[in-house]
Amino acid sequence: MRSRTAGMWWAVAVEAPDPAALARFYSGLLEWPIVHEEPGTSILGAPPDGTATIVFQRADGYEPPVWPPVEGGQRPMTHLDFQVGDLAAAVTDAVAAGATVADHQPQEHVRVLFDPAGHPFCLVQND
Repeated sequence: MRSRTAGMWWAVAVEAPDPAALARFYSGLLEWPIVHEEPGTSILGAPPDGTATIVFQRADGYEPPVWPPVEGGQRPMTHLDFQVGDLAAAVTDAVAAGATVADHQPQEHVRVLFDPAGHPFCLVQND
């Protein structure tokens, strides 16, 4: 977009029943600071400059997606992927922070987990 200039932020928005709690989960997991909070919205800023962000927004009537997708279930519309150096250690850290490991694991070098709101996210082994 021509109207964007250096230093402007971009974001992925994630719906959740409790955006502040979900922001705290990802802030602890990723060691990214919460850079803005207001009722119904919390924002993480990726270091070093915070121009890449994850916005957590309140969604009334939120239904967590089903993984793997099943007919009639709420499909995951998007998910977050994080590359890691040590897959086993990253899974251990995520579980300690409040994530749960999905039963279905389609790839050996990837682990699918669920955040506390039920969104799937992936940890991907750096090869």
